[in-house]
Amino acid sequence: MTKRTTYSKEFKLEALRQLDLGAKPGTEIARDLGIRRNLLYKWQEQLSQNGEGAFQGSGRKPANQSDKVVRLEKELAEVKMERDILKKAAYFARDLT
Repeated sequence: MTKRTTYSKEFKLEALRQLDLGAKPGTEIARDLGIRRNLLYKWQEQLSQNGEGAFQGSGRKPANQSDKVVRLEKELAEVKMERDILKKAAYFARDLT
């Protein structure tokens, strides 16, 4: 079993720069760099989709604004539900006394 090779962001960007120059075909660039051709094109797709956010590396990603909004909306819904339960409990407790 082989260990997965990881490449730095700089390595990926340099490989894509060579591909964009068009001096050599992607197959030859990949062969020179010792990577698979489809990996080179996968990196190109990731860069076009994510722009500056591409190739962040492994590990926990910093939360962006939309993630934070979704998390806060979920938390708000949970707190509202808890509040409503407490209101109902207080109403029924009042009837018992």
